[in-house]
Amino acid sequence: MIRFVASAAFLLIAAHAFAAPPENADQRLAPWYQGLKQPGSGVSCCSIADCRQVDYRVAGGHYEALIESRWMLVPDDRVLQHEWNPTGHAVVCYTPWQGILCFVSAAET
Repeated sequence: MIRFVASAAFLLIAAHAFAAPPENADQRLAPWYQGLKQPGSGVSCCSIADCRQVDYRVAGGHYEALIESRWMLVPDDRVLQHEWNPTGHAVVCYTPWQGILCFVSAAET
């Protein structure tokens, strides 16, 4: 059982370590992405490898993000309020197995 748990932990760490950032990601923003924390828990939103600039809209008072060619409802508890966003675009941190981890809207003027 211990071997199984150790193997599973290693695979999870290795998969995260080798996750590649999206094409044309600005590596200078990596520290900003790494500093994003999930609201309420303070848990990391992950890294530049899990975060993407996305199109978004507001529907029914809630954010929706265009992820993998479909509109997904952003859970209210995943929206980072009052977060400075240096990208100029909405950013979603997402993994297929965990869903939306964090969302930062585009800078609003």
